[in-house]
Amino acid sequence: MRIGELAAQSGVTAKTIRFWEAEGLLADPVRTPSGYRDYDIDALERLSFIRHAQSAGLTLAEIRQVLAISDTGQPACAHVTDLIHQRLADVDRRLRELEETRSLLDLLAKRAVDQDPAGCDGYCAILQPQKSINESSTVA
Repeated sequence: MRIGELAAQSGVTAKTIRFWEAEGLLADPVRTPSGYRDYDIDALERLSFIRHAQSAGLTLAEIRQVLAISDTGQPACAHVTDLIHQRLADVDRRLRELEETRSLLDLLAKRAVDQDPAGCDGYCAILQPQKSINESSTVA
């Protein structure tokens, strides 16, 4: 099948198919005498795998590793399992960071309610660190 048909059946654009070929994720297809790419059903299955792997958060480099293992005839599931656990740890870390950011934004939003916009000197006071009671009192 030609690239347009492969794109239509896979839901991947022709541009993306060419990019993935250039990145080594998809084997170079045979060419017709007139130079058109001619893909087989294996290319369609591989594109489906790549899309699912991307949906799971795997990078193209990680997908390339999985495909390389699979292309040698070895099972790739152990490697995929490791990647999934790494991705889960990354997601958990990012969720913690997002919670911290949300807490800070909540604090700043509360601070903004009490801030007179006309009385804002220099940089926005909402974003300035707040002095504690000990810092603002002077020792006699």
